[in-house]
This record gives sequence, structure tokens and C-alpha cells, in this order.
Amino acid sequence: MKTIQLGSTTTSVSAVALGIMRMVSLTPTQAAQVLATVHDQGVNFIDGADIYGNGQSETTFGMALKQSGLKREDFFIQSKGGIVLDPKRSKGDLVFGQRYDFSKAHLISAVDGILERMQLDYLDAFLLHRPDVLMEPAEVAAAFDELQVAGKVRHFGVSNFNPMQVDLLQSALSQRLIVNQLQFGVMHTGPIDFGLHTNMQDNRSINHDGEIIEYSRLHQMTIQAWSPYQYGMFAGTFIDNPKFPTLNTKLQALATSRGVTKNAIATAWILRHPANMQVILGSMNPQHLTESIAGTGVNLTRQEWYDIYFAAGNDLP
Repeated sequence: MKTIQLGSTTTSVSAVALGIMRMVSLTPTQAAQVLATVHDQGVNFIDGADIYGNGQSETTFGMALKQSGLKREDFFIQSKGGIVLDPKRSKGDLVFGQRYDFSKAHLISAVDGILERMQLDYLDAFLLHRPDVLMEPAEVAAAFDELQVAGKVRHFGVSNFNPMQVDLLQSALSQRLIVNQLQFGVMHTGPIDFGLHTNMQDNRSINHDGEIIEYSRLHQMTIQAWSPYQYGMFAGTFIDNPKFPTLNTKLQALATSRGVTKNAIATAWILRHPANMQVILGSMNPQHLTESIAGTGVNLTRQEWYDIYFAAGNDLP
């Protein structure tokens, strides 16, 4: 298993993580099988969130970890909070928020709920799920300090933050933010498109993300790529999707040459980036997980990386 150094820490973690958003659809026995599958292949990182399955995904994880026979220390366990669910629009693993809430009371309550559902004494990392416009950095800092002193959280990070939002929050914290979780993959390349189109006037030259990849590299923040096989936000997967024949033809050719699957090549494409990103796998299918994890052993050449980028509909100026 390829490993990366997590943020500015000395902690080494697997280059792919298991995201448990869809664990709500499993029984604890089935979830325990998923944990055993990824653990056997060297995955030691779990990513959750208090809103996944309206909390039920974390509950299932907690029961599954006990049932699996694996130890708490076998995994670096991370979860996210700060979104208040809208129950009218949320169902199963598809959830929506009615507001974002970074108040001290909400963040501490969120962590307490996560620990109870996951049957844990502490989280290795806690992330703020999406930027709260009403964020008071000093209030977040007070929450983080209390959580750390109480031994409930060891490290902190963010998700879907731009560089200025990170800087604003970091200015008030005594802890280093070590992670920014962002959507990135073969069919979600905005954070790199604008850099390639510098000094151009086409749509791809528009900077939507504030140099977030370059910022993260400079500040030793690990980018965790979520929905790595999706196009759009939740439109669906591009793997074997007839909407993307050129891309799938290229992925299949490279997969055949390496003796792996398209998912493995899509994983390898993200890991080839020098930012040392971590890929979050969201499948609950042990076979699909195994196929995707195989991408950690695939080393793409520079030309192969660019060929995939082109096959996804991108170009060079």
C-alpha cells in the first residue's frame, strides 16, 4: 500500500481512505466485512461525517468495528461536522443541510455525538464540513481547544474551504489545520484547469478555487479527494458511462496494459499528482474497493497522465 505523510504531522497513512457515507445501507455484519477487506489491503484511514445517513452510517461503523475484531488503533478515524441537516430533503445517504453552524456549542455537541455513535473515546481528526459564512474564528478556536484538551480530538482540518477561508480560520487557531477535503478527479479538474490556462480568456482560465492545490502544497495540508469517480457533484460515475466513450476507451486501454480495472487507473491518476493527495473511496462493495485500491500500485507516466486528461475533454492552450 502506498502511504503519504498526513499534512504537517509525522503520521503515515494509506494513500486511499474508506469513506463511510454509504455505510447506512449495510448491516453491521456487512460493514464489518468491508472493514476487513480494506484493512487486509493496507487501508488504515476512515472518513465519516455526522450527517452521513443522518448519523446512522457512523452508528453502523461503530458496531461493525466491534464485530470485526479489529482494534481501534488499526485505523486513523476522521469525521466531519458543522452542517445542520434538513430532514425534509434528506433521505438515506443523500443528505442536505438547512444551515452551516460553527458555533462552539454546535461543534462540541457534534463531536460528542460522533464519538457516541462510533463508540470511540477520541477522533484522530475532526474537519469542518463546509464553510460557514457566519464563522467566528475565535469561537471555532475555543471549541477546538476544548476538544483537544479533553482528549476528544487529536488533529483538525477543513473540507471544501478556499485558501483565504483557511487563512482566516488558521489565524485564530493554536493547532495546525492538516487536511482540506475537496472534490477532485478525472472529471472534476477545475483546480488545475485554470493554472494550465493562465493568461488565456477561455472558460477554463477562470479561477474558481483560489489556487487551492498550490496553497495546500505550500502549507503542508493534505488534499483528500472525494467523489473521485464522479462527474458533476452527484450526477453519477464516469466509469463505464456511455456519455464518456473517449475517456472510457483510454482508461480501459491503460487498465488492460496494467492488468487492473478502470477504477484503478482513475485512482492512479489522482495519486500521480505531486501534491500527495489521498483518495477517498466511497463504495461499500468489497470487490469494487479491491479494484480501486489496486490503483495505489500503478505508476502512470507523464504522457499517460496527460492522455487521460485529454480523454476527459480537456486541452492544453
